[in-house]
Amino acid sequence: MTSNENDYPWELTPKFLNHHQSRLWFDLLVGSVEWFQPIVKVFGKEHLVPRQTSFIAEKGISYRYSGTVHYGEGWPIWFSPILDRVNSYTGVAFNGCLLNLYRDGRDRMGWHSDDEIELDPTKPIASLSLGSQRDFHFKKRYSNHRTNINLKNGDLLIMNPPCQLNWLHCLPTRRRIEEPRINLTFRVYK
Repeated sequence: MTSNENDYPWELTPKFLNHHQSRLWFDLLVGSVEWFQPIVKVFGKEHLVPRQTSFIAEKGISYRYSGTVHYGEGWPIWFSPILDRVNSYTGVAFNGCLLNLYRDGRDRMGWHSDDEIELDPTKPIASLSLGSQRDFHFKKRYSNHRTNINLKNGDLLIMNPPCQLNWLHCLPTRRRIEEPRINLTFRVYK
């Protein structure tokens, strides 16, 4: 793992998966996962979330996100190699994974922190990027301090506690990007 010279509460591991491995996983996820586009209600109006999502987790795990409750149905056997690799690398036994499919640069994720009540705040969150390169922005919750990371195909970003307490993050629109990106966000649910 490489640590950030500014001592931020995250670590970026470039090329956690090489290009060939990333392509295989990207294709497998596109073909094996049931993707859907949730609807959220903002100021009384319903909107489609600007990306597609899915949730894979141990049986019995539930997670409320974007106004929808996601239920874990157990890890599919085909998912075990990537789960085992991330668990081994981080030393964390993740029990759930939120997947986001950004079809192109118009799909996005607004400012937020992964601080839902179902998540264990003492555990890191590991975020694996597959496909198109995208900017990932951080901003300090109680100041104007901002920083950006360019996430490339196969990169693994580990957000350590107390990242979610003190920082917000987003994936902004990049209209010139035409290729898709999949993000796997491994988490520990209570």
